[in-house]
Amino acid sequence: MTTPSHSYPFGWPSPVDQPKELADLHAEPIVPVTLPSGDTALLITRYDDIRQVLADPRVSKNRNRPDVARMTAKKVKVFQRQVDMDPPGHTRMRRLIGKAFTAHRVERLRPRITEIVEELLDELERAGGPVDLNRAFSYPLTIRIICELLGVPEEERANFGDTSSPPWGYMRDLIARKRENPDDELISALIKVSDEDDGRLSEEELHWWSTLLLLAGYETTASQLSGCVVLLLAHPGQLALVREDPGRVPAAVEELLRCQVVGSSLSMLRYVTEDIEVAGTVIPKGTSIIPALESANHDPAAFGCPARFDVTRRDRTQLTFSTGQHYCVGAPLARAVLQIGLAGLLRRFPGLRLAVPAAELNRQHDVFFQGFTEVPVAW
Repeated sequence: MTTPSHSYPFGWPSPVDQPKELADLHAEPIVPVTLPSGDTALLITRYDDIRQVLADPRVSKNRNRPDVARMTAKKVKVFQRQVDMDPPGHTRMRRLIGKAFTAHRVERLRPRITEIVEELLDELERAGGPVDLNRAFSYPLTIRIICELLGVPEEERANFGDTSSPPWGYMRDLIARKRENPDDELISALIKVSDEDDGRLSEEELHWWSTLLLLAGYETTASQLSGCVVLLLAHPGQLALVREDPGRVPAAVEELLRCQVVGSSLSMLRYVTEDIEVAGTVIPKGTSIIPALESANHDPAAFGCPARFDVTRRDRTQLTFSTGQHYCVGAPLARAVLQIGLAGLLRRFPGLRLAVPAAELNRQHDVFFQGFTEVPVAW
């Protein structure tokens, strides 16, 4: 491996401009990088190569190996093992989770998402602005939606405003209560899968996946929603197109997802269990690699003029939710929240604007997650 020329994740030069490395990263399909831990890995940069790598059974997500590059110097918690799974264990888990977390369940939730959006917009209107969009809209919206999806009682939802203190003990208690008194929501459906299905979820898996869906289900979507608003407000011409035709909102969300990745692909780190060939280069067994989704989303071979933000774009599908067997199980819900939330904001507040210059917005200092700490808006 040659000496890494980049540190990864890349830094953001400004709140609305992509990391400068993305502009010329695709000149090489494989780029050595140094991770926050000080370990090295190979960054896979191109769209088609990343799809190939993610579909290759010789590329493992199991990072519980002594020679895998460490993402950070911090210890990975035990529950990470539930995420770092390969087939057949991962296939079994996805099949069981998929029985409960269905597209029908998400579609059934759309009217309720709309109701909650309207309630929060009413509160915003009464407040009169300026407000922090994170605190006043994006986070309350996603917390309420994911709690309703899971079946968390309304009076107990205040437990979930701070992901730095995950509600592990609470979730075990909630599962026990749902087992005694089941309802039609997701945790009860997961319990049913655990208790009745062949190859059932273990109690640890049930607890872990319920908690994962809660925590991952709201913070990333909330941050993405605020990030989408920032990016759209920074491009008045594109904003005008969406305002003129609200039917463009779903396409705009896809373009916003392509451009406004609020987290790095560091968590996509994989381990090569046998020699593989990528773009004519052999990557040897035992190598740690990162399929860089943000790089795939800016590959000029997949997206014409990738640096341009264009809500009318008709190129390839963005890979922000990954692809293949590790495609984000919560993607349909995230899309529904982003589409309904963004459409509601633009309809209710024609004069929506940032209350501070975009250059003054700050991102979280986290190697996995770089959403905006505050998004002051007015109208």
